[in-house]
Amino acid sequence: MLIDSSGLSKVKDSVKEKIFFGHEPTAELIAILTVYFVQGILGLARLAVSFFLKDELLLSPAQVSALMGIVALPWIIKPVFGFVSDGLPIFGYRRRPYLVLSGILGAVSWVSLATIVDTSWAATAVIALGSLSVAVSDVIADSLVVERARVESQADAGSLQSLCWGASAVGGLVTAYFSGMLLQHFTTRTVFLITASFPLIVSAVAWLIAESPVSKDKSESDNTNSLSVRHQLVQLRRAITQKAIWLPTVFVFIWLSTPTAESAFFFFTTNELHFEPEFLGRVRLVTSAASLIGIWIFQRFLKSVSFRVIFGWSTVISAMLGMTMLLLVTHTNRALGIDDHWFSLGDSLILTVMGQISYMPVLVLAARLCPPGVEATLFALLMSISNLAAMVSYEFGAMIMHWLGITETNFELLWLLVIITNLSTLLPLPFLGWLPASNSETETPTLQPALAASGEQEFLPDLIPELMLREPESKAVE
Repeated sequence: MLIDSSGLSKVKDSVKEKIFFGHEPTAELIAILTVYFVQGILGLARLAVSFFLKDELLLSPAQVSALMGIVALPWIIKPVFGFVSDGLPIFGYRRRPYLVLSGILGAVSWVSLATIVDTSWAATAVIALGSLSVAVSDVIADSLVVERARVESQADAGSLQSLCWGASAVGGLVTAYFSGMLLQHFTTRTVFLITASFPLIVSAVAWLIAESPVSKDKSESDNTNSLSVRHQLVQLRRAITQKAIWLPTVFVFIWLSTPTAESAFFFFTTNELHFEPEFLGRVRLVTSAASLIGIWIFQRFLKSVSFRVIFGWSTVISAMLGMTMLLLVTHTNRALGIDDHWFSLGDSLILTVMGQISYMPVLVLAARLCPPGVEATLFALLMSISNLAAMVSYEFGAMIMHWLGITETNFELLWLLVIITNLSTLLPLPFLGWLPASNSETETPTLQPALAASGEQEFLPDLIPELMLREPESKAVE
């Protein structure tokens, strides 16, 4: 039975509205979503990396945490990649060539990890190289999203960011279970080789990006690039000196820089609770699904709620729920008749939903701070603040683990680490006033007068004077 044209049109409209949040599914949009999707797929090797560092390189929890902080460096210097992309096009193009190169770089890093790495220093360098690959592709994808997000209406604010994070979450969902299942049957290095193919997808879809060359005349192009660089510096200086930007920036930095116990918990669940890789894959599957749930809840119910309310309540609730981990580390859950596996699954599900809800607002706001021509640089600058905070978080966690004497076999004071890390997340609450009281359009023109006084009007008409950060993940989502 043939479907008439009107019926087919209704199906297309439904797909556009329900799946793409009202955005036209063009080849370019598919390419952008694919970049985020690949970021999620790379989670296939996440457990393999953890087991490789623990079992093959024999690193301690504190050493792993310190290493994770170091390899986050490329995410901290993301503004450099944005600056280069915006001001120094390759063969006249600012986006496409950088995506191609980032994919090749990522493939090389995973192949190296699978073949030649046998020391902690080499592992740090190669993992950092892979991190650099994802950071570069993320800068380019973010800039493309920002360019398109500026034309969204207030009612649709955040829909494109939600769509992109949804693509990343779906990628994570697709590979979550297999990340553990593959480790049951193959070595970590085999998993690395499989993962090496994914970054090349980014190189392939880069050619779908609709981009016109900056200039075909070399002398004109060089002059334009020079002006562009100076223009970016002026734009950035004016932006970052605005109180409406740096106060929320400091708040988010404090919020994300509190110590994390992630590395210690990985060692605890594998060495003490003897969780198998296959089960840890199930946990990742649950958390990936929970991320999608968190995105949906934000998009459906919370995108117009005050950011003070979202940050405040989500922080308090997450801290309270995080304390339930005391039941697991003290084995009290067993006395209550709750199996370790079921307890871990339920706890991961709830905490991930809360973490994703609290992190989504950070994305929506940053996009509206970015002026034309400097999208990648300013957005990357805002994003890098959260990554610097994440690095500080890992290093703080490593120091506390060392101070408490937590090793790959000694978890006697892990309960104290749980209390410290959860209570520390409450530290930013006294500074909630640094965030805007409302995210309504009436409170958005704070930055505009400063630019108007200088004769420049590059910022968005509906500019929101708040900060939104991103990156690979918030601690709660971890």
